[in-house]
Amino acid sequence: MPAAILLSVRAMTSWTRNGLANIIVVLGALGLGALGGCAVADDASPAGAWSAAAGTTTIRVHYDTGLGNRIAIRGSAAPLSWTAGKPATWTSGNVWVASWTSAAGDVEVKPLINDAQWSTGGNYRVPAGATLDVYPFFGASHGSLVQVPSFASPQLGNSRTLVLYLPPSYRENPVKRYPVLYMHDGQNLFDAATSAFGTEWRVDETIDGAVAAGRMDEVIVVGVNNTANRIWEYTPCCDPTYGGGGADSYERFLIDTVKPFIDRSFRTLPGKDTTAVMGSSLGGLVSFYLARRNPAVFAKAGCMSSSFWWNDQALVVQVEQSTAHVPVKLYLDAGTSSDGLPETTRMDGALLADGYVQGADLDFVTAQGGSHNEASWSARVAIPLGWLFPWQSTAY
Repeated sequence: MPAAILLSVRAMTSWTRNGLANIIVVLGALGLGALGGCAVADDASPAGAWSAAAGTTTIRVHYDTGLGNRIAIRGSAAPLSWTAGKPATWTSGNVWVASWTSAAGDVEVKPLINDAQWSTGGNYRVPAGATLDVYPFFGASHGSLVQVPSFASPQLGNSRTLVLYLPPSYRENPVKRYPVLYMHDGQNLFDAATSAFGTEWRVDETIDGAVAAGRMDEVIVVGVNNTANRIWEYTPCCDPTYGGGGADSYERFLIDTVKPFIDRSFRTLPGKDTTAVMGSSLGGLVSFYLARRNPAVFAKAGCMSSSFWWNDQALVVQVEQSTAHVPVKLYLDAGTSSDGLPETTRMDGALLADGYVQGADLDFVTAQGGSHNEASWSARVAIPLGWLFPWQSTAY
């Protein structure tokens, strides 16, 4: 038997397609397995032909179901329903398309394989008259970790490990690309064995759960480990007690060395709107500093328990003296137990004075009982993750 069989399904007659379906059944009965990597569909009808009117609202499902399987769509308004799916139409590139009249209004939908296996995560909201591209997955919401050891920094003259979290669909849906979150103190994020004081942030488990519940989009996390020069690398110049001043060099390391490597090596969405930076303590300080200086690279920043006290609150004073509304979406928080709440509140006020709007491009959270340690950050890390990357916020 030939190692591969190439079939042009579009050129077949209806009889031939029916015959192919029978051949597939026979191959399965002979134990010869499925012909993976493609889907068979009868393209005699245009996409959305099951709609009663001309289709003006469309969903495009990017997913390779494998030979003999189909995508069906269920939804919240006629002609869709939640009890039985309508078949989408396969098109080139394994894109399954369904359209319906915009008179149905905004519709919540969910793809299924063979109208039996639901996609993982939340429902997709399709506004009336829009075309929505989605990249679902159907397996468990369980990401994976990848290490890049001895990653050199020419800017800092040292090397460190990068620890990446790849989202649940990364291997299942190989056409999907992802936003990227760069996080400092990478050894604290995923593994208690490497974390300071033996407490990890559980970033991987937190994202897995939020994706499964439809509270957050999938995202690649790049954990950039710290070094013995952490204070110098994470700080602008210069605190009278602690010195510091290496943040500009660390900035160039992230932007000129780490980010290009990640974008070359992994399936990222490299634009500013899909790139964020996040950390705590001095990591929160440097996240704010980097995003404010580089809004064309980082359009979002998560700043937990940020050390805004640094150098007599020089960064807070800088924002107070400026009227610039830098186009960056900012998350700030601080706990009520010795966690820099007065300084963070002052920074929040400076940002509001510059035109930031709470709940829009600024989220300031006071963590009741929160303190300055890994356990507190782990307990509330879901808040900035979900705010920076809410479900269905990624534009493809």
